[in-house]
Order: sequence, then C-alpha cells, then structure tokens
Amino acid sequence: MLPRVLTVAGSDSGGGAGIQADLKTMLALGVHGMSVLTAVTAQNSLGVQGAWELPVEAVRAQYRSVVDDIGVQAVKTGMLVSAELVEAVAELITETNVPTVVDPVGVSKHGDPLLAASALDSVRTLLLPAATVATPNLDEVAQLTGVRVESEGQLREAAAAVLAYGPKWALIKGGHLPGEAVDLLTDGSEEHWLRAPRHDNRHTHGTGCTLASAIASGLAKGESVPEAVAKAKEYVTGAIAAGFALGGGIGPVDHGWRLRG
Repeated sequence: MLPRVLTVAGSDSGGGAGIQADLKTMLALGVHGMSVLTAVTAQNSLGVQGAWELPVEAVRAQYRSVVDDIGVQAVKTGMLVSAELVEAVAELITETNVPTVVDPVGVSKHGDPLLAASALDSVRTLLLPAATVATPNLDEVAQLTGVRVESEGQLREAAAAVLAYGPKWALIKGGHLPGEAVDLLTDGSEEHWLRAPRHDNRHTHGTGCTLASAIASGLAKGESVPEAVAKAKEYVTGAIAAGFALGGGIGPVDHGWRLRG
C-alpha cells in the first residue's frame, strides 16, 4: 500500500499553494495524499481576496474520518487561521502519534495575513511542541520568536529560538536572504546546512507548502528527518526552477517538473 500523508491546511483556489500544492506534491513523490480543509480562500496570482475559516467541528470531523478509517503515516499542517483551530489541530495530531511537519503559516507570498495575531500563542505553546519538524520562514521566525534574521550567521539563533518551543527539529528557511538559498536544519545538537543555487524566477508561489509536504512524504516512507529534508529541498529547488507565469502576478512552482523531464 502507498504511504498515506494527511495535510491539514487551507484551500488555494489558484492551485499554487495550500491543499492543492500539498496534494500535487504528494502525488509527485509517490504517496497517497489526503486532506482536512481548515479554510477556503479566494486567491489568485495577485493575492488573497478573501478567506473563510471552517468551524472547528468540521475540521475535527474530517480529521477523525480519515485517520480512524484509512490511517496515516505522516501529517502536515499549514494555514490554521485562528487560535481555536490551532488548539483543535494540535490536540488531534498529538493523539495521532505519527511524524508531523508543522509549517507555521503566518502570511501569504503577497503579504496577506493568514493567521490571527491571537493564535500565535497557541502555535507556540501547543502546535510547535507537537511537531517532528517545524519549517518557518524568516518572517514567521520573527512573528513567533522576535528574532529577526538578516544574515546567514543568525540562522542558528533563530533555530534555537524555535526549538525552545518544543519541536524535535527546526528547519529555518533562509530563502529571503541574499545569495544562494540556504536553510538550516537542526535538533539542537546536529546541524545540516542545505544549500541550493538561487534561480532567477519570481514564480515561487507555494514554496513553503510544497517543501513541508515533500518532507512529510519522505517521513511517511520511513526516511530520517535529515534525509527527508534533503530530498524535499532538492524537489522544491527543481520546482522553483520550473515555476511558470500564471495570471498577472506571481505564478506557482511546478509540482510536476520531474514528470516533464
């Protein structure tokens, strides 16, 4: 049977990020993707025009429906919107006891807020402690910890601040820094620096969702965290290189780039 991965996230009607990106990534990486929808967005290449969160009972019912019948080898969380949803999802994933990748989504690629300020405390105290791997970008690190990273040398400080909240591993994504795309993966004792050439391509919508889903897919296959993250970085780097124009703004990464090779 194919390994099964569950994404708990919002919908992106433009198809480049969110649940849609997660399921495309999972298909591309050879696992069976399943979904728990937390919110519906009206979203395109120009930004997010509206967002509507689902009731907690709808999120809980979707999760229980899938996990209790089909089972799951890994979980990935994305856009969780409110403190109530963060708390409910943290409780569900803690009970499930499988590798979990937490992408603490705070803002969209266009700068649209996707998490209520009141939910930040719940992310810190309930969601991050349940994570096998937390994958914040530098804006999310600042939002959660107050640490502002402006150079590669500060990635360690950022990782320590995130690990203080309890995830087993922190992957600090340095993609917003100048120079090559460098990320730091650490559990507080071992360090893995992941480097990739920076592609001159502005069509990068969905990179965070895609990376987190790729990591979860690797963990579901039984890979170690460092192995799953290294393979996910390689996959997302290729997807960025193959990203394409869509609409009038920022286009998506190409989740199927390997199929077109």
